Amino acid sequence: MTSAIAVRPQRSIRFRGRSFMAFVLTPAMPITGWISEIDEWRKNSPDFFVGRPIILDLSCVSLSSSGIFRLLAILRNRSIRVIGLEGVEAEGLDPALPPILKSGRPSETPSEASVSDTAKDTPAVPQRQEPTSLLLETPIRSGQSVIFPYGDVTVLGSVSSGAEVVAGGSIHIYGALRGRALAGSMGNSRARIFCSKNEAELISIDGYYRTAEEMDANLRSRPTQCWLQDRVLVLAALD
Repeated sequence: MTSAIAVRPQRSIRFRGRSFMAFVLTPAMPITGWISEIDEWRKNSPDFFVGRPIILDLSCVSLSSSGIFRLLAILRNRSIRVIGLEGVEAEGLDPALPPILKSGRPSETPSEASVSDTAKDTPAVPQRQEPTSLLLETPIRSGQSVIFPYGDVTVLGSVSSGAEVVAGGSIHIYGALRGRALAGSMGNSRARIFCSKNEAELISIDGYYRTAEEMDANLRSRPTQCWLQDRVLVLAALD
């Protein structure tokens, strides 16, 4: 009689790369003036940074570890959570700081030990193409946030006060824009914003923004378009 011995399958740790959308803040000198701009933004959009992952790009400032810690504390007191740093070398920095991220490099997935040479020679499966536009047939209600980093967003209804639309491309709103619209969020300076009725709390293209108080009163409640020209937001009536 032979006895069978149960062999437990060997488990392996699997590491996979995954991409998530995060907003990048780039402090500029003087830091106090930059913080004042953050406070102005938060005054118009109090909950904008709440719960959002933020990358801090330090390429335009020169800060020691203690200076970075102080800046992180200032941002944390404003409900801004920094998950990583860019534009700074790790050498000489306190290891307790958020991790240093290298932009522009695709994530690499470590190969598993079980992959054979035959599997390595197998042609890669084509990656799924992301859609370049998003159509929303219902209004965006207060408190809702729509983020689409791949292209244009079209809203057939209205965007309520306290709601927001964030797009990598342009934003088209066929109803009233009463909340916030942020186009070109991934660095597209050619993006535009169109709305049938401009009552926006805030508009932004490629990081340049204008609040309701800074808009021409003659453009309120009118069909409006917005674009970026020489780093200045331009608003014009469509009717």
